Amino acid sequence: MELLQLAEQNHVTQLVLTDINNTSAGLNFARKAPEFGIKPILGIDFRNRVLPCFIGIAQNNEGYLELNDFLSQHLHHGLKIPHRAPAFKNAFVVYPFEQVLLNELDNFQEHEFVGISIKDLRRLPFSKLASLTHKLVVQQPVTFRNKQDFNAHRLLRAIDNNVLLSKLPKEEEASEEEKMYPIQNLAAAFSEFPFILENTEKLLNKCSIHFDFSKDRKPQNLKTYLGSVEEDEQLLDQLCAEGLPYRYEEVNDSIKNRLNKELELIKKMGFVSYFLINWDIVSEARRRGFFYVGRGSGANSIVAYLLRITDVDPMELDLYFERFINLYRANPPDFDIDFSWKDRPAMTEYIFERFEHVALLGTYVTFKERGVIRELGKVFGLPPQDIDFLLAGRYDFDQLDHVSKLVLKYGSLLKGKPNYLSIHAGGILISDKPLHWFSATHLPPKGFPTTQYDMVIAEDVGLYKFDILGQRGLGKIKEALEIVAYNQPEKYGDIDIHDIKGFKKDPVINNLIKTAQCMGCFYVESPAMRMLLKKLQVDNYLGLVAASSIIRPGVAKSGMMREYILRHRNKGRTEEKAHPVMLEIMPDTYGVMVYQEDVIKVAHHFAGLDLGEADVLRRGMSGKFRSREEFQKVQDKFISNCRKKGYAESLISEIWNQVASFAGYAFAKGHSASYAVESYQSLFLRAYFPLEYMVAVLNNGGGFYRSEFYVHDARMMGATIHPPCVNKSMIVNRIYGKHIYLGMMYLRDLESRVMERILKERMLHGSFSSLEDFLDRVFIRMEQLSILIRIDAFRFTGINKHELLWKAHLMLSKNDRLEHPKLFPPRHQKFQMPQLNTTTLETAFEQWELLGFCLCSPFELLEEPPKNSNGQKDLERYLNKYIDIYGYLVTVKNTSTHHGKRMHFATLVDQHGEVFDTVLFPPVAAKYYFRGKGIYRFYGKVVEEFGFLSIEVIKMKKENYVQDPRYADMRMSKKLFDSKK
Repeated sequence: MELLQLAEQNHVTQLVLTDINNTSAGLNFARKAPEFGIKPILGIDFRNRVLPCFIGIAQNNEGYLELNDFLSQHLHHGLKIPHRAPAFKNAFVVYPFEQVLLNELDNFQEHEFVGISIKDLRRLPFSKLASLTHKLVVQQPVTFRNKQDFNAHRLLRAIDNNVLLSKLPKEEEASEEEKMYPIQNLAAAFSEFPFILENTEKLLNKCSIHFDFSKDRKPQNLKTYLGSVEEDEQLLDQLCAEGLPYRYEEVNDSIKNRLNKELELIKKMGFVSYFLINWDIVSEARRRGFFYVGRGSGANSIVAYLLRITDVDPMELDLYFERFINLYRANPPDFDIDFSWKDRPAMTEYIFERFEHVALLGTYVTFKERGVIRELGKVFGLPPQDIDFLLAGRYDFDQLDHVSKLVLKYGSLLKGKPNYLSIHAGGILISDKPLHWFSATHLPPKGFPTTQYDMVIAEDVGLYKFDILGQRGLGKIKEALEIVAYNQPEKYGDIDIHDIKGFKKDPVINNLIKTAQCMGCFYVESPAMRMLLKKLQVDNYLGLVAASSIIRPGVAKSGMMREYILRHRNKGRTEEKAHPVMLEIMPDTYGVMVYQEDVIKVAHHFAGLDLGEADVLRRGMSGKFRSREEFQKVQDKFISNCRKKGYAESLISEIWNQVASFAGYAFAKGHSASYAVESYQSLFLRAYFPLEYMVAVLNNGGGFYRSEFYVHDARMMGATIHPPCVNKSMIVNRIYGKHIYLGMMYLRDLESRVMERILKERMLHGSFSSLEDFLDRVFIRMEQLSILIRIDAFRFTGINKHELLWKAHLMLSKNDRLEHPKLFPPRHQKFQMPQLNTTTLETAFEQWELLGFCLCSPFELLEEPPKNSNGQKDLERYLNKYIDIYGYLVTVKNTSTHHGKRMHFATLVDQHGEVFDTVLFPPVAAKYYFRGKGIYRFYGKVVEEFGFLSIEVIKMKKENYVQDPRYADMRMSKKLFDSKK
């Protein structure tokens, strides 16, 4: 945008955009240039790092494709750019004057030219190139607007090279003269060489590039699945017909009418292939036995339900069809298909093999405030403590030294500017044309070609992403079933994890939701969700669907979450408070906007916008288009229409604020319903196979909480937890009946190759009988062996671990041993060992150091035992009274009030293993800090809101643990241990 404004000010009417080995800005430049009266021309500045080679300028779209193909080939394979360009058919090549002289280039082809900048004019008359009158063109690079831009550029180059600014080599920065001149000044500078200006004009006039950014643009996605529209439509009809008996026991007229209405519109809008491609992807997933969840606005569609893209019945939930698709939206519906994080790479690979023109979607990572201050601090040579001081933000600007002020000044200039290209969370483009028609692609570490533009510009040009996402929730469900298969095989055959209808009616599952016993369950385990479920007393599927939407920040911040709870618990309030039109539009949610489609309904029925305008509003809610004029126009019309309808200004303002609060946060109802299905599957496993499910949760990276709390939860549900063992443990956690053996993965310093050696040897030749047997069979160094001994991984030997450590030191020489099998078992010397003992206290600290948590109760490690035994069970009898209570910190949410004051919500575990919640309002939060994990003593008032009990903290103190006996005075630790006993 700034470049185009600069060009307009300097009366430039034709401009070539040539970023260095990059085409990120190309499409947006082509989109915006006509607004400034500028003809856009696209090209690429090909370089080997900072060394210029040549500039390619596309004559047309085919030429741009050639340039992108060439650049992509070099980026993918890490090839050097040659000094001579290939023979492009539809692109011009401009060699910089300096490089022509340096590489002694001659014999220029018809499409090749020599670029002359203003600074080159001084040398041109003395060069043999002056005679090439028909080959010289103006090449005036524009890199800076002013001196500040040049300084910022130097800082960026220093960051990129990881050097001090003072050490930045001159060749690593551009010339300060690379700026834009008014056309008349440029013409005056080249007045002695009019033929250069003529050649340049001719070259530019031969260039023309076009991408359709109009409202009526056609989608650029793969147009047909089978090769023709007719065949695609027939296949879609056939698949829907086959899906009806699978999904519905009885097909009534309303189902038929909904299906016909959708099919007609899908065909009319040209989205048939989009549905079939998604069907292809999920069909392959089912064929491979992969779990998936289809969500997004596409879940509002009965066609998607019949094609098994989603598992949400739009008829059951009365999902608003127009949210999913309408005649006014140019883009196809949004399908997000979630796979297990373990299965997603295989599905991505399948898509790349199955379709011809595929790429991952790029995204721009910009400089964040803290990151840019840290980088600039290093470049300016600030000591680490000075950088930390600036990052803390507690400084008086006027008191800072000159260098610190410069860091902050240029930090504010670079904040929000692009840092590097990355990969969109899940977007994949499947295009009709080669994707290099739109930009070059690069090859990030994931190993798949990735576009150099983001999703917003992709949609502008008509490319709509397929979202293929990875999540751990599905991995937990899939692995839990695998664990049940080996731990309780007699029950495994009776499980149908897809029996969602049965789960919805199951009182055991619904009671878990009502009592918020959801630890480890997808989307419903966080403290905020647990609190909301208790307040709403949710005990059914539809209630869970609503809860997973109203917890989103948009609804919560607007105050409508509280209003929803009030109306839910007191039906009389709905009649009293809800506007009749709002109640008529959203009777299920008491006249409160909860879902994204509610925005469309309110805009259409309450404010009288047509569906096209309502859809613009809905897209604006996603946050992608909020800066665009069309959103502002719709906002103005929303307000003026409401005034025409005679609504009070206070009501208009209230409703618009609710609409605006949805920005970037709202869920489509179908999306929430899809999440709720997965929640029910998780809850079924937690209800009936709690220990197997908790092992799966741990093996898939946990969830909202730290691993130790899932271990704690498993213990509370009857599991016996064992530290890692060389005979029983795997790399991940393993369950035998009700005994859970922690995986070796928790031993943070144990090398993965050592774990693999142990497992391989055990699988091939059976369990280890002794430490000697282990050392004969597994190649291991002393420091790795000591980790296993210290965690008691050889406890099956019955020998104290201190004795084992002595033995290990005596048996393992410090010299490197060759890793090879022994022909004969070695004879071991018998060493006389001293009598050694290990205390439980010592074991706890050893576990803490090696695992990150101990397997006993942390309350056993307190320096002073708790003064009382109060816990979560006592909150009810202390209601509206003051309680003194101890808690082990689980998680803290730091937040701010509307006035910007800091406050905390903390979740803790009491002495009996039960969870309770506290809140520290700003006056208390200003006095007391949470200082990391540990046990805190609280004094506060027990309060109740909608049946949810919590403690409003008045004061708190972090309790001290006993001194680590391994490093303490031995007499002291003995005394402490005796007192514990």
